[in-house]
Amino acid sequence: MSDQEAEFLYYDLRGQICPSTLLTALREVNRYKGPLRAGGLTLSFQTDNRDSTTTIPDAVRNMGYHVAVTKEKGHYCIVIGKQH
Repeated sequence: MSDQEAEFLYYDLRGQICPSTLLTALREVNRYKGPLRAGGLTLSFQTDNRDSTTTIPDAVRNMGYHVAVTKEKGHYCIVIGKQH
């Protein structure tokens, strides 16, 4: 990656439940796999569905990406970035 910061794409999935949240996240990871692997893009998903904090990270880690989950006020934030 160059000296530039990675671009962020934000997705608001609040109000949706699994498997809809998982399918949306996987679709976007596959859509942007090139920039994600290169480290030029990070995806951030906001969700209020607690199951998504397990299903999305498990699936995306199995694909080799780095995932971080944080609890924010009233929702969770799932950030997906460059592969290890």
